Amino acid sequence: MAAARSKGKAVIFSAPSGSGKTTIVRHLLQHVSHPMGFSVSATTRPQRGQERDGVDYHFLSLDAFKAQVAAGAFVEWEEVYPGKCYGTLRSELDRMWAAGQTALFDVDVEGGVNLRNALGEAALSVFIRPPSLAVLRERLEGRGTDAPDVIEERLLKAERELAYEDQFDVVLVNDDLATACRRAVELVEAFIAPAESPAS
Repeated sequence: MAAARSKGKAVIFSAPSGSGKTTIVRHLLQHVSHPMGFSVSATTRPQRGQERDGVDYHFLSLDAFKAQVAAGAFVEWEEVYPGKCYGTLRSELDRMWAAGQTALFDVDVEGGVNLRNALGEAALSVFIRPPSLAVLRERLEGRGTDAPDVIEERLLKAERELAYEDQFDVVLVNDDLATACRRAVELVEAFIAPAESPAS
């Protein structure tokens, strides 16, 4: 995969489902003092409920998605399930960087690794880790949105995804959400505008 042209900075958050990633990313958009833009992913899956094209996702047919791949329009992409593709369009990065924003990504674990590899030193990648799989089970069950078999699938996937954590720049354990949110803001602020070293 060719490296993306670097014009600005990017922050990538990835985690197993139920680790609190999306909540932390929303907190960052509200509390980081530097301009940030949220990257809208492209997908071939159908729209759900009140989702809006271009806001929640860029919804593409499988043929249109493949045509974009062939044209080199993606920074990274993957086929998560048969016929269900997700990816990051270069145009999203160009849009945010042109506006002077740091690009913020909320992506799955493999997508996070691919983005980090593509963007190199322009990116900070953060892996949100649950304190344990037992705690993750409690959180998933507590949401009340998934059937027991779906929860088991998510836990098996989470166990595989935890093996990727050493491919991220920072591992942030979310054992207390308020603390994790505060630490995430500190990490992002330091990456976007690192403090200058004192004169010797």
